[in-house]
Amino acid sequence: DFSRYMELDEETMEEEESGWKLIHGVVFRFPQNSSLFCACVGTGLQLMLCTFAVLILALTGAVSTTRRGSILAGCIVVYCLTSFISGYASTNLYLKMNGKAWARCVLLAATLFPLPVAAVFMVVNTIALGHGSTSALPVGTIFTLTFLYVCISVPLCVFGGSMAKNYGKHDFNAPTRTTKVAREIPTEVPWYRGKPFQMVIAGFLPFSAIYIELHYIFASMWGHQIYTLFGILLFAFILLVIVSSFITVALLYFQLAREDHQWWWATFVNGGMTGIFIYVYSIFYYYHRSGMSGLLQSSFYFGYMAAVSFGFFLMLGSAAFYMSLAFVKHIYGRIKCD
Repeated sequence: DFSRYMELDEETMEEEESGWKLIHGVVFRFPQNSSLFCACVGTGLQLMLCTFAVLILALTGAVSTTRRGSILAGCIVVYCLTSFISGYASTNLYLKMNGKAWARCVLLAATLFPLPVAAVFMVVNTIALGHGSTSALPVGTIFTLTFLYVCISVPLCVFGGSMAKNYGKHDFNAPTRTTKVAREIPTEVPWYRGKPFQMVIAGFLPFSAIYIELHYIFASMWGHQIYTLFGILLFAFILLVIVSSFITVALLYFQLAREDHQWWWATFVNGGMTGIFIYVYSIFYYYHRSGMSGLLQSSFYFGYMAAVSFGFFLMLGSAAFYMSLAFVKHIYGRIKCD
């Protein structure tokens, strides 16, 4: 009986000290480039809440859905007014990671999305002016957009960062103790458990859930159709956020099971891969559905679709990260570690 008890105890110990339980001492080691990571998460959270707000405004009729340009104007105004969220969320997470240069994190949060969009706009608008197109924005409109960003968006982002610094909770509250020395990550893993394959799966499955609705949205954005089914669009967006988050959590479990503790950036990228698939679909749509051609139309289409896809990458990556963080804290809070 004693021999059987000892054999059972050894088997139990080996089972408990394998897989994801084995890396409890390093799983909460903070990621590299934490300021950039926190800025990506905070900006993604702002974009997600901004998208929800615009869809609700369109659904309730507060924003006209029949007049072209009204949705875009609503997006710009709501984005500027919600800049407080990105500043607060980015700085709060950064300070929980024991960050010191919080002002740098706020600056990244304030420029991470507007700066690439402004670069795309300058290129596209310059091409439109060179072709003498009426789609080029006048100087007055450019000045108004610059005023909204400099005088409303940036101050609100800085204000949110200062509120997080002075009044936010800066304790990360990790359920396990973090060791000083990082654990080596196994390199010999099957191809279907590697990061490249997981990134493809993480992007393809949520994209397949919105593929049909995406066709009608593209036809409205780049065609002559008017999109009015904002209730269905809101439901599709909620479904997209939920599916991408849960798929990322499932892939995260497989990553932790192979003793890979560098999950912070991995979950964000896996969650945002749907944005990459949206851009790939936009290339297919351009050549097979749009009927557009020429430098002017191509620059408008690919430039602004790159900005939209980047926005989806940030917001879905942020949602996936927050879900993954809750999952990791939950499962490691359930085990007993020395």
